[in-house]
Amino acid sequence: MSREQKAVDRARKAFLTGRSKSLEYRVTQLKNLLRFVRERQTEVSEGLKKDLRRSECGTPLFETLGLESEINLAVRNLKQWAAPRPVSKSMMTISDQVYIQPEPLGVVLVIGAWNYPWAVTIGPLIGAIAAGNAAVIKPSEVSSHTSKVMEDLLPLYLDKELYPVVTGGVTETQELLKQRFDHIFYTGNGTVAKIIMEAAAKHLTPTTLELGGKSPCYIDKNCDLSVACRRIAWGKYSNCGQTCIAPDYILCDPSMQDRVIEEIKKNIKEFYTEDPKKCLDYGRIINQRHFKRLMALLEGSTIAVGGENEESECYIGPTVLRDVKPDAKVMQEEIFGPLLPILTVSSADEAIKFINQREKPLALYIFSSDNKLIKRLIAETSSGGVLANDCLMHFSVTSLPFGGVGNSGMGHYHGKYGFDNLSHLRGCLIKQLKMEGVNNMRYPPHTADKLGWARFFILKHVDFGSLGRMALCMIVSIHRFL
Repeated sequence: MSREQKAVDRARKAFLTGRSKSLEYRVTQLKNLLRFVRERQTEVSEGLKKDLRRSECGTPLFETLGLESEINLAVRNLKQWAAPRPVSKSMMTISDQVYIQPEPLGVVLVIGAWNYPWAVTIGPLIGAIAAGNAAVIKPSEVSSHTSKVMEDLLPLYLDKELYPVVTGGVTETQELLKQRFDHIFYTGNGTVAKIIMEAAAKHLTPTTLELGGKSPCYIDKNCDLSVACRRIAWGKYSNCGQTCIAPDYILCDPSMQDRVIEEIKKNIKEFYTEDPKKCLDYGRIINQRHFKRLMALLEGSTIAVGGENEESECYIGPTVLRDVKPDAKVMQEEIFGPLLPILTVSSADEAIKFINQREKPLALYIFSSDNKLIKRLIAETSSGGVLANDCLMHFSVTSLPFGGVGNSGMGHYHGKYGFDNLSHLRGCLIKQLKMEGVNNMRYPPHTADKLGWARFFILKHVDFGSLGRMALCMIVSIHRFL
């Protein structure tokens, strides 16, 4: 039996003991996870510095503060989330108990990504724990130092049978995917997502796929361009552009292009100094394979800002490309790096058409002071999420579901949405062995009279206020004697 199979088997046996179903136990595990995040900041930061050259202050800002917020939210609201949820009743169920009961799915596989390895690995784990599941945690092998920190330290805080950490590369992941899970939660790219869906289909396992895509950023003439470009530059170049919801490219009127370039250039200097290579807040490309991929995307495009690079350090400076054509190499795949193409469009109509001709992105960014235009772009396009007049910040709103649509993913999480996504929402109807006369309409022999009563009870909408309930009781009482 492989190491991966043993981990899954232990997790399932631990789940079958029933201990994770206890709300008190779930809260204890969540509080232990919170303690881990707070007590192990040094180890977490050191791993991220080695993997992505993340700064000491960047670690809490982009990784752990959000996790603390999510855990606190789950602890505060778990009793309410897990409670039976009453639903509306019909004339057929007025005297019955009708509700939804959230219940754990079982054993969940969480496969994390390397770009924000704590946020996108532990984030889904919070939902899995809150929902009462066991979870096998598979951190990305690409962020190897962070993966090692997870493997060594998480078991010191969490139930290591219910929540094992399995490390390794492609071989280990393939072995995990041979096992039966009750849900698979994957963050990464579409190519691997298809492999995961294929493996999941063999066991009819549902999946949540948090992917990416080319998230457009439309800048309207009617906006504060200085503020807009400041926010775009922050959203694009944070984590060296290696963010699934980073603005992938800009769409703007040709008359705006020069000023957009100048404003972004000014903000690059403000954020990262004259020499971003020496700036502690500017990261690095994760490895040389991705460095070479990004450099190849520059072919055939005109560099307006930046372009400096050094392969030995996996460094590519903040870069802006001008007059980019739709068929340019940089427009054929998600960039996932510090390259920002600008494409010109003559109107909002053209921007909408351009966006809709491509795969549905994970995010759509709109910069405009015209609320009607913002609502129009929302109504006439489709994306995982929409953010007007800022970048990235919708990820931090726990009252919004975060997830993709179409090629940018399926399923969602954050807050209660993560709890529900990793729960089975079980429909419950509890009747009594009384009032059997009401049921005569459904029993043979079937007659026109019974059909008339069935039509009344099934199709009639009644406001079940106090008078409505009294009237219905009278009808039911009369019908019992028919």
